[in-house]
Amino acid sequence: MRNRFNEQLLRLNNELITMGALCEEAIGNAAKCLTDNDSAFKQNVYDTDKQIDQKERDIETLCMRLLLHQQPVAKDLRTISSALEIISNMERIGDQASDITEILEKSDNADIGSKVHISDMSEAAIKMVKDSIESFVKNDMVLAYSVIKYDNVVDDLFDKVKNELIDFIEEKNNNVTAMIDLLMIAKYFERIGDHAQNIAEWVIYSVTGKHAYED
Repeated sequence: MRNRFNEQLLRLNNELITMGALCEEAIGNAAKCLTDNDSAFKQNVYDTDKQIDQKERDIETLCMRLLLHQQPVAKDLRTISSALEIISNMERIGDQASDITEILEKSDNADIGSKVHISDMSEAAIKMVKDSIESFVKNDMVLAYSVIKYDNVVDDLFDKVKNELIDFIEEKNNNVTAMIDLLMIAKYFERIGDHAQNIAEWVIYSVTGKHAYED
């Protein structure tokens, strides 16, 4: 029975890796839409978000089976409960990549977008997601803590973008709607960073049984 349980835990790990890769693909293509109006990137984001949603349902079902049909010990329970929290955060990352793409489909922001640090912010958020997923795959506590710390970089970039857009408004720039759209996009990237931080915190809990803020 334990061998069967270990096989299912390995499957859970692989499913989480697949879902994480889908999240990276979604936000990577959403970021490309900032500078490239190619409809293929936009459609990819929407299609990938649907795959992320399906993967969340599949993993939830697997976790429930592990809890109901096996006899998990404390460490196993931490792994399963952490996995459920991690996929919830991944699902939100997929949603926010779609939200960014939807805004970009309707917005004319090319001129202003090139003059603010939103691309830097998107790259920082993508780094957080990649590193948080890698920390889970490798049970890498050092990397998980670095993700938590790196959230300050994303927050600082959000403040920079916000201040830059305020400066444009004070200069009586006519394209106020585009600036509001860019501010919303920046906020979504900030939230993606927050979800990556949450994933890293659940990795730490899975390994240690303690939440990061308890250290």
